[in-house]
Amino acid sequence: MRRLVTSLAVALSTGVASAAPMGFKGSAMGMADASPNWREAWVNYALTPRDAIGAGGLYMRSDDETRTRTLVEVNYTRLLKRWNLADAQANVWFFAGAGAIRGNDFQGSKLALAPGVQVDYETTRVYLAATARLYRAKNLNHDFASVRAAFSFYEVDYDEIQPWLVLEARRMRGLSDKTEITPMLRLIHNRYFVELGVNNARQARANLMYIF
Repeated sequence: MRRLVTSLAVALSTGVASAAPMGFKGSAMGMADASPNWREAWVNYALTPRDAIGAGGLYMRSDDETRTRTLVEVNYTRLLKRWNLADAQANVWFFAGAGAIRGNDFQGSKLALAPGVQVDYETTRVYLAATARLYRAKNLNHDFASVRAAFSFYEVDYDEIQPWLVLEARRMRGLSDKTEITPMLRLIHNRYFVELGVNNARQARANLMYIF
């Protein structure tokens, strides 16, 4: 029991028991998500335990592979609310992004705004999250939503690698009329995680996160 309580406290306080969008104060976090229709990479720096600033890039492709979008943005992340429960933690996050978006079906670039929210709940064995983000520019609407559920196979010490099974469903307006469902195996350590899976369109997907 003491090992469990210690592991939970450390993992939850550093925010690496899950896919938290920022690390602890003074840390830099890098993250990448790669699949044929969606490629994203960004890095941010935690100014405080609740605030981070960063920059990133996003590539999106339609299901029929005819339209593409690329977005380069600066972003801000804010932990709006945290509930520290006896054996768990719950969070509400806010995102604000702005940048230039380009597409292969229009000329030049457009100013894009990308606000969003994430709500999550986690223990050392269970993780649930829902994320919504608006990707808006003139005559463009690529709003994004996802839900995630995950569980770990067994408890580990803080410095050991822990395997998780993750199931995610996500959807983006304007480029796809399908819901992408991806089961993934996650291997998580105290400063990084790796996720590998294949979605319901038989496309490979890989996610990486590292806290410096």
